[in-house]
Amino acid sequence: MLSIIGIGDDGLNAASAAVRDRIAAAQVLLGDERALSLLGESVKGQRVVLSGDVDQVAAQVEAVGDKPAALVVFGDPMFYGLARFLIERFGKDRFEVLPHVSSMQLAFARVMESWDEAYLTDLAIHPLATVVEKIRTAQKVGLFTNPTVGPAHVAKALLERKIDYFTAYVCENLGARDERVTRAELDDIAAGDYRSLNVMILIRRADAPDRPRDAVGRRLFGNPDDAFLQAKPKQGLLTPSEVRALALAQMDIAAASIVWDVGAGSGSVSVEAAQLARDGAVYAIEMDAEDHGLIQENCDRFDVANVIPVLGKAPEAFAKLPDPDCVFVAGAGREVTRLAEEAFARLRPGGRLVVNLISIDHIAQARESLTAASRAAGCEPNIGVWMVNIARGADQLERLSFEALKPSFLLAVVKG
Repeated sequence: MLSIIGIGDDGLNAASAAVRDRIAAAQVLLGDERALSLLGESVKGQRVVLSGDVDQVAAQVEAVGDKPAALVVFGDPMFYGLARFLIERFGKDRFEVLPHVSSMQLAFARVMESWDEAYLTDLAIHPLATVVEKIRTAQKVGLFTNPTVGPAHVAKALLERKIDYFTAYVCENLGARDERVTRAELDDIAAGDYRSLNVMILIRRADAPDRPRDAVGRRLFGNPDDAFLQAKPKQGLLTPSEVRALALAQMDIAAASIVWDVGAGSGSVSVEAAQLARDGAVYAIEMDAEDHGLIQENCDRFDVANVIPVLGKAPEAFAKLPDPDCVFVAGAGREVTRLAEEAFARLRPGGRLVVNLISIDHIAQARESLTAASRAAGCEPNIGVWMVNIARGADQLERLSFEALKPSFLLAVVKG
């Protein structure tokens, strides 16, 4: 059994008796140069400096064979450490793990904040864009940075997304004599220079919202129609906010959903679907070049980065897209039914398709077509149909009146 042992910058001075025994008994000691140097000259055993490549590390561990051995790392080997990789590669029976205090624990202790409910991650293995989106709704954050993506990069990425409501701490060389903890606002961190060995902590300011200050009042879905840019003189073709809210509810979008918005127009459904599918992607398919351009403008307006505008005609545009979990199809005429059939065929099992029609003439046709498509796919038809009549209140001659929108029809089908 190979012992994976965590130590601190003080080497074996604060190590437990169990750690000292394992290291003393080891015929082979593995670790990076810095960790091995902290063991001192009195510790015997062959020393093997680990490679920076994980596959080569696996080969070095394999080469140890049955000899008593210890692999020395800093902090907790199971917390974004090498032990996770080795156990997945060789199995749990090959190792024992003796952890030390992790640098993440030390960092939260230095800034005197609890970390039991914090969002913790390592920027070496998770993309910064994904991490930034999760930071947006977090109360506390702990980040292992790296030389490529350091505290300044993180601060700039947050400010670009207008996430400006965190106080930041950068904890460098924790446990060493030259340890340094910097507390500052994000714009100051973005201009700073920090050593490569650091942990970044973010603490949300009290009562700060989950979005930029200039976006307060916007909703995840059902935003007012005038919040979106629209092409003129085609104004009025936008899916009304009330119908949009019902459609998105029926689509049952999950955080990691792949969504198609077919006939996206200027992208109101795409934008709100993207806010719901924050870890997924929304493909906004639109054949009109002017509307296609407005999709990106509305994405920028709402600060969503997971919408992929697709300029092209459906269903030909479907060919290069990944299979969807949720589909929204809007339009008029018999063509909508054909597009719905093609999209349903690509829909993943358990997925949902919602069709928005403005003509009552085509509701029965679409329902009949999707009923047949469900049975052809081996599914019991599961279809709902709604007629949506909305009237919005308005002041007229100092009296309340209602202005009716055109009736709209929704059809929702579940695949399986």
